[in-house]
Amino acid sequence: MRTFKNIESEADSHSDEIGELHVATSLETPMKADAFVLSDEEKIKIISEHFAEIMETLGLDLTDDSLQGTPRRVAKMFTKEIFKGLNPANKPSVSLFQNQYQYNKMLIERDITVKSTCEHHFLPVIGKAHVGYISSGKVIGLSKINRFVDYFARRPQVQERLTRQILEALKEILDTDDVIVVIDAKHFCVACRGIEDDASTTVTMDYDGAFINQQRRSEFLEFVRQ
Repeated sequence: MRTFKNIESEADSHSDEIGELHVATSLETPMKADAFVLSDEEKIKIISEHFAEIMETLGLDLTDDSLQGTPRRVAKMFTKEIFKGLNPANKPSVSLFQNQYQYNKMLIERDITVKSTCEHHFLPVIGKAHVGYISSGKVIGLSKINRFVDYFARRPQVQERLTRQILEALKEILDTDDVIVVIDAKHFCVACRGIEDDASTTVTMDYDGAFINQQRRSEFLEFVRQ
């Protein structure tokens, strides 16, 4: 007979398995319906209080000059910096231009810095993104590609989801399916815990439109490797 304790234990085991395997459960970042009811300052206050409790539970002395400001620093960092991509208000504005030069070949923005956070262990994910697209008549300012990569990276993430979110956003903005995204990143949850392998990286790729053609993908990857 399954008891509540058995069910709870099974749920914990399932959650641990998802976390250890770094599996994403949805394309959209899981968010509560009331995620933006609180202001940033209210969130910073609450997170600061909870983080102070975590530090005290670990046995740290928060009266020490070096530590007493840490809870608020962490709370501010979470809200204003490394997780700022959770807030739609921080989504980059879009500036599209007519493709006056009639350039209808591939445009590639490579070696875009990725700074994200593993949603399973809240440890850094650091790497590079490479994005390519073929204009359907509109072009986007180059820096906007970097900004969209950064926007989706600045939240608790799974790399597969991050890759798809960037792809789908750029397809919508550019009004074309001809987009490809590759991310090569180091996961500190792999490097610093568990297997503690600090040499490996994870590569994900997603694409649509013209890039379904293997020759197009190979051409893109050839430019990325140069």
